[in-house]
Amino acid sequence: MLSKAMFAAVVVVLALAAGSGVGGAATGGKTADSLNGAGSTFVFPLVSTWAPIYEAATGVHINYNPIGSGGGISAISNRTVDFGASDAPLTPDQFTACKGCVQIPWALSATSIAYNLDGVSSHLHMSGAVLAKIYLGQVTRWNDPAIKKLNPKVSLPGEKITPIFRSDASGTTYNFTDYLSSASSEFGRKVGKGTQVNFPAGVGGRGSSGVAAVLARTNGGIIYIDVAYSLKNHFKFFAMQNKAGKYQLPGLRGIQAAAASRRTVPKNNELSIVNPGRGFKLAYPICTYTYVILPLKTSNAAQLRKFVFWALTGGQKHGRKLLFEPIPKPVLVSAEKTIKRIHT
Repeated sequence: MLSKAMFAAVVVVLALAAGSGVGGAATGGKTADSLNGAGSTFVFPLVSTWAPIYEAATGVHINYNPIGSGGGISAISNRTVDFGASDAPLTPDQFTACKGCVQIPWALSATSIAYNLDGVSSHLHMSGAVLAKIYLGQVTRWNDPAIKKLNPKVSLPGEKITPIFRSDASGTTYNFTDYLSSASSEFGRKVGKGTQVNFPAGVGGRGSSGVAAVLARTNGGIIYIDVAYSLKNHFKFFAMQNKAGKYQLPGLRGIQAAAASRRTVPKNNELSIVNPGRGFKLAYPICTYTYVILPLKTSNAAQLRKFVFWALTGGQKHGRKLLFEPIPKPVLVSAEKTIKRIHT
């Protein structure tokens, strides 16, 4: 469960991050005392927390622009930044376009499914199968029998459901559609997984802040968004049913249990931990790694190696207040091997 103390800590850290100046324009200025990055809005609260701490310790300024995972991949492919960040792993075509890049899992958290529904408390129960039907446009009212069956003791209104999705290329969309494709074969066939997909129903918003704004003004709305943003905006969110039949919240315990479902790391560091098997009773089913994308050859190799290594080690303890769980040892070992390949 998420305690009041943890909720307060998340809000304080996010407020400090918002004023840190980390979200400035990310251009390709390559100086020894500055590193520029762009991409994932999901990881932005964590990078914002890292930046002043790292600068105080090393004198190196981290400038990060949260333009979305798709934008981050494009930026590093065009070498207009020193590093990109994406919650979606690179596709083979993106690896080719990046012309000598590697991806490293450097943070681990969860995608919450938030909702705005007057007169109903937080932590309603939801399953992947029903959520898929909502985003397929098949379940359209809050008092639909499929939702009532999951929440038999709750009086649900007949309010229209408005599914809200990311209109930009988003790693959070990749995590969400990866999950729904796993939970629903129909969703997998009709929509599939990706950073941008054609949702049959709903309305779009650009970036995490964009979909958050749409939800805030839409009674009956549902969005998928990282848990830090849900907490920052005081959104209600679902307890999601996992494969063991247990309803879990996107807290550190659930994230850690989901990560434990993958014990090996492939050479390209791509990891999916959605919808773990029945043996992982504590797992929250919509968790994800988020990746830093680095060029193998760069004039800022030494600074990049130092920063990313620090993020993977000393930086991890600063993520727990934002509900980023420290990455497991097997992932860290693989990441460290990849870092060593970065050279001038």
